[in-house]
Amino acid sequence: MTENFSFRVLASDGNARRGEVVMPRGTVRTPAFMPVGTGGTVKAMYMDQVRGTGADIILGNTYHLMLRPGAERVARLGGLHELARWPWPILTDSGGFQVMSLSKLRKLTEHGVTFRSHIDGAPYEMTPERSIEIQGLLDSDIQMQLDECTALPAEHAEIERAMELSLRWAERCKTAFGDQPGKAMFGIVQGGDNPELRVRSAQALKAMDLKGYAVGGLAVGEPQAVMLDMLEITCPELPVDKPRYLMGVGTPDDILKSVARGIDMFDCVMPTRAGRHGLAYTRRGKVNLRNARHADDHRPLDEESDCPAARDYSRAYLHHLVRSQEALGAMLLTWNNLAYYQRLMQDIRDAIAAGKFVERAAAISEGWASGDIPAL
Repeated sequence: MTENFSFRVLASDGNARRGEVVMPRGTVRTPAFMPVGTGGTVKAMYMDQVRGTGADIILGNTYHLMLRPGAERVARLGGLHELARWPWPILTDSGGFQVMSLSKLRKLTEHGVTFRSHIDGAPYEMTPERSIEIQGLLDSDIQMQLDECTALPAEHAEIERAMELSLRWAERCKTAFGDQPGKAMFGIVQGGDNPELRVRSAQALKAMDLKGYAVGGLAVGEPQAVMLDMLEITCPELPVDKPRYLMGVGTPDDILKSVARGIDMFDCVMPTRAGRHGLAYTRRGKVNLRNARHADDHRPLDEESDCPAARDYSRAYLHHLVRSQEALGAMLLTWNNLAYYQRLMQDIRDAIAAGKFVERAAAISEGWASGDIPAL
């Protein structure tokens, strides 16, 4: 195993890249989808199941783990990998997105953010230095800078102020992170839906010579076309030899179109959240198992899938579980969804390596558009 953090591009097809991030705890094949493990658990899944779907890395949430069970407690218990029984790479976000979503409970200054817990109202302070300290206590492999994420739409002056503050916080996070062999701190490009601000942010972060770069502040209310425009503007400004991570994205269609613009890493709660609400992602598009059309359907979600949840259980049974609010329904559909996302990523990687990404992306999209199998 390597003792260093590295990234290399193995193949390109247009702007789409196949590569690998190598860390002491394992190699992450890119483009990669990171299942979200907000509170030290990928909801409704066992960790060996998550690994079995093909995941190389998961995401942990600094804000939520700080509140429960507490970063210092996690450290005393051996770190997040040991506590959650996930020995492979973990990326932790910085808490910046939660700071945005808690705008009514927070006070933001140059120094950092003070806010009250959404659980019990207890006061907390999050500074760039404290965010990196917490992520270090969690022992995560990729740590994110603290940033201010602006909800869209927003005024130009507000987007610029938040972007400039995020750059100053990135410098402080870089100093606090120091030199940690085998680990990385990523900067986060901000700038809302403004091309000039996105370029300024990307160029300033590039000058800091970080180990990786994220694009943040997208998929926060703007149309997909705006997100893709910002990626087309931002990605060429980022180093070709560093990983690019689009935070909080997204749907399978978002992923396909973002890979085409040069993104390497993704995370999103969508597949797990959808699974808990009766929605399955498949190669034929989304399937709502709450619908009565499935009540007497003995067929599986996808007879060609290698995931038991999709292949071995009837739609009738899945429909029954969902409508009865049985926990197993959420478990099986989450399993299906994460397996589908990981199969999609492998499909993308294979297509890039073969120089056939455009053709394969079109075929995948056609499969979604064709819709589910006809009802019995």
